[in-house]
Amino acid sequence: MIIDLKRLDTEKVNKNTVNIDKVSTIDMVRMINKEDYLVAEAVEKEIKNIANAVDLIHGKLSKGGRLIYIGAGNSGRLGVLDACECPPTFGVSEDKVIGILSGGYEATVRANEGSEDIEDGAIKELKEIDFCENDCLVGLSASGRTPYVKGALKYAKEIGASHIAVSCSRNAEISTLAEVAIEIVTGAEVITGSTRLKAGTAQKMVLNMLSTGSMIKCGKVYGNYMVDVRAKNNKLVERSKKIIVDCTNVDRETAEEYLNECDGKVKVAVVSILSGLNKKESIKILEENENTIYKALNALKRN
Repeated sequence: MIIDLKRLDTEKVNKNTVNIDKVSTIDMVRMINKEDYLVAEAVEKEIKNIANAVDLIHGKLSKGGRLIYIGAGNSGRLGVLDACECPPTFGVSEDKVIGILSGGYEATVRANEGSEDIEDGAIKELKEIDFCENDCLVGLSASGRTPYVKGALKYAKEIGASHIAVSCSRNAEISTLAEVAIEIVTGAEVITGSTRLKAGTAQKMVLNMLSTGSMIKCGKVYGNYMVDVRAKNNKLVERSKKIIVDCTNVDRETAEEYLNECDGKVKVAVVSILSGLNKKESIKILEENENTIYKALNALKRN
């Protein structure tokens, strides 16, 4: 199969960096930095589609479904990275946000580029995690044509799962296979075809928005604090206490007392302090109000 690379935005030659191998180190770094400035602008142009994707993901998560990232190479690794960060940041279970990479776990540390050419390669992995219509799939491909990702999106549509495509090319092939298509056109790379650069940065920014936005809508944030943080090391324990202090204006000792009483659950501790309810009552009012602090507190005011 012949691939026409000239048609792909990610494979074009960057006229601004054609002499990057001949300039001084500081000028080399300046060239890279100057190109990186273009990434945020490219992401901004897709804000509406990103917001639509967040709503689609939240719709599935709020009904007990999961968010599944799937991709190959650098794009896939970014999905795995974002998935790994969700449990400690938002307190979700390990299987709530999953990253699948072509080539498997080994490919996270040792590239296995050939696996991306197998279109039905992802179906086995998706079946192994019982991927179903209750879930939402995000297919990641900088070029927008990766066969592995195309196969995953087709399968998602076939079984009735929500499916989103994220690429860095105009009129990407995977865009035609998705409910919501996000095309972050970052242009020619500093090093021709090296999509771990601008395209990778753009995809990371989009993934930040997708996971963070959907988790905010699921009540995992109060104000701008991560109130479902898992305190599994000393730093996170201290962060948990600080969050309670900042959200309730109690002193550190009181925050620590409530955190221990509420089994390390910051959200429950905050509600307990602000409402005067005990742990059991705080959990109940949260469960009745989408596990969202401000909704729980508003419900108490109405009563």
